[in-house]
Amino acid sequence: MISVCMATFNGERYLKEQIDSILPQLHEDDELIISDDGSTDETLMILKQYETDPRVRILTGPKRGLIKNFEHALSMAKGDIIFLSDQDDIWLPNKVARVIATFNAHPKCLAVLSDLQITTEDLKTIEPSFFAAKKVKVGIIRNIIRNTYIGAGLAFRKELLKQALPFPDKLPMHDMWLGLLAGGQVLLLPEVLTLYRRHGDNASELETTTSFTQKLRWRLDLIGALIRRRTV
Repeated sequence: MISVCMATFNGERYLKEQIDSILPQLHEDDELIISDDGSTDETLMILKQYETDPRVRILTGPKRGLIKNFEHALSMAKGDIIFLSDQDDIWLPNKVARVIATFNAHPKCLAVLSDLQITTEDLKTIEPSFFAAKKVKVGIIRNIIRNTYIGAGLAFRKELLKQALPFPDKLPMHDMWLGLLAGGQVLLLPEVLTLYRRHGDNASELETTTSFTQKLRWRLDLIGALIRRRTV
């Protein structure tokens, strides 16, 4: 069983296109969990269009921001393999099949990170490969220093979710936490499977504007959280 976990907030512009790219790839026993964090635009009206699909579960989010909203969706996931999904991207038609095949071929890997094409809001290519543009590599130390684990391309086994929840306080981002917890068991799939759309209303930043001091505090907190979680 596959669980796709999506966090929404005022995502009316691109939400339907994203959902319609995901559902054809899911089997009847899979699930798409959507946690909405109090949208005030037409997001909830769009979501209501999918209420008759038994695979779609629409949740009321905790209204505590993006990370907690994703945590809420993930806490409800029942799948053996769990995908993260943004509200404004597009999954290419073979994404689920290629990622599942990669997990099957590498039974010891905990997480698979597939490549993405960075696009404008109207899907014109900015960078053909996120991996190449961001010099993506696996490893704990490398990604504490400069994180390249991106949720829009991340899928993982439910064993990782058991370690990850509940999320510790003061996380920089949920995808960074999941990737670091997976340690050396993250596998890179150098195949573009997602159109990663950038526009003026993205919930996450492609290039962070956070100060060096805040980045340092986040990383110290993150290291402490990793040590505590791994010793439990």
